Amino acid sequence: SHERICQYIAEESGSLVVSVGYRLAPEHKYPAAYEDCLNATQHFLQHLEHYGVDPARVTVCGDSAGGNLAAAVSQTLAGSSDLPKLRAQILIYPGLQALDFNLPSYQQNRGVPLLFRERAAFYSLQYVQGNTSNLQEVLEGSHIPPDLRLKYRKWVSPD
Repeated sequence: SHERICQYIAEESGSLVVSVGYRLAPEHKYPAAYEDCLNATQHFLQHLEHYGVDPARVTVCGDSAGGNLAAAVSQTLAGSSDLPKLRAQILIYPGLQALDFNLPSYQQNRGVPLLFRERAAFYSLQYVQGNTSNLQEVLEGSHIPPDLRLKYRKWVSPD
């Protein structure tokens, strides 16, 4: 479903785009999708010569949950000294935080199709735990202990 956009991005950026099909939630909850993407990308980077790929051109890309996965793979591989460095990560409307669904961006866009605030929380829960039993707690923000909220306030806050 994403082949054409990946081709476009590859052509426009002069990169080779790695876009991995991965197991989906709720049947396969976290970390299945992350492991699929990490393993596929590591395998590809280890065998670039076999594929005839210039190591300086490899980019990871993803949208929505795939954007989250591309970011996570990029962060994991950034510390790896035995693999070629990624050229870039391309994140298209990535899901990057699930600590607070009451931040201004969620409030301002709560009714904007396709990914309504409640739907974003719903899918995040499907991805992480395979069920949505505590959806209301997540929407209220009571799923994060106060000490953890304080710890991450520097990065996740309305300010």
